[in-house]
Amino acid sequence: MQCAVLSSCKKPQKFTDYSFDYFDTVTTIVGFEKSEEEFNKRCESIKQRLEKYHKLYTIYTRYENLNNLCVVNGTTNAAHQEVKVDKEIIELLEFSKQMYEKTNGKVNVAMGSVLSIWHKYREEGMNDPANASLPEMQDLISAAAHTDIEKLIINREKSTVFLADGEMKLDVGAIAKGYAAEQVADWLEEKGVTGYLLNIGGNVKIVGKRPDGEKWTVGIENPDTENSQEPYIELLSLDSKALVTSGSYQRFYTVNGKNYHHIIDPATLQPSEYLLSVSVLCEDSGMADAFSTALFCMNYEDGKRLISESDGIEAMWILKDGTKLYSENFKKYCK
Repeated sequence: MQCAVLSSCKKPQKFTDYSFDYFDTVTTIVGFEKSEEEFNKRCESIKQRLEKYHKLYTIYTRYENLNNLCVVNGTTNAAHQEVKVDKEIIELLEFSKQMYEKTNGKVNVAMGSVLSIWHKYREEGMNDPANASLPEMQDLISAAAHTDIEKLIINREKSTVFLADGEMKLDVGAIAKGYAAEQVADWLEEKGVTGYLLNIGGNVKIVGKRPDGEKWTVGIENPDTENSQEPYIELLSLDSKALVTSGSYQRFYTVNGKNYHHIIDPATLQPSEYLLSVSVLCEDSGMADAFSTALFCMNYEDGKRLISESDGIEAMWILKDGTKLYSENFKKYCK
């Protein structure tokens, strides 16, 4: 029998799958397999894992027989209960505390009381633009009194989570997508799978090298969506890296002609106004997600200082006037 008819001798082909089912965003899975059937089977396993993380980390929906973060945020008689959770939640929250320290408090998953106010006004404003309005500053200040991450009590031995402040809420939106992508990538690598790219709402994680030996080309979206004909402001050539971009051009609503996006600066309790976007490149997708949020809530000088103090992390900033600035080694990945 000739080799040409054996499936094991076929060259891997590139396949793509799109989904809208996880983390309220578009998920794209690109991979190389010898047949579409093999790709679809692999995709199904990936999506099962993403669905699990989505259900565990959501703060908006409860599921039967599952203690997720929505359950952790719940209160009885104005107090939280100690909740026994899966180890995936424990590990995410421990990682979140590490990111709080590494970003000097700019990424705080205990900010839910503040972020939930903005979420409510943003949803109402998007559904009824004529009556869109802004939260009262005093309400935001009052909510900010309940964002002490030290009152997020994690007991790894008992696998429990407890919020010691009855008015505290968790919101892992600045970390969860990137963290989930990293966990799925780790699982694929453990199985010896390479040649895959995961993109969860702009959180890109590359799993190993392409079988054709080429690097992956990944584009950074142009934040000037209204005035530019170029969809990408930079193209990168990458292997086994994570790339995450945070920007003011996504998820916003408009009040009196001004756009208000979803990335809230803990220092001002308002949407951050330092940059148009910032992209972070490193090995770990969860870290890239956290640092992109943190840098977006800093001016360039402070952000550059943070990157210089952080090993293995590179960044590209786009200032309000469109100027592009790079950390020391970012440009070596640009095409």
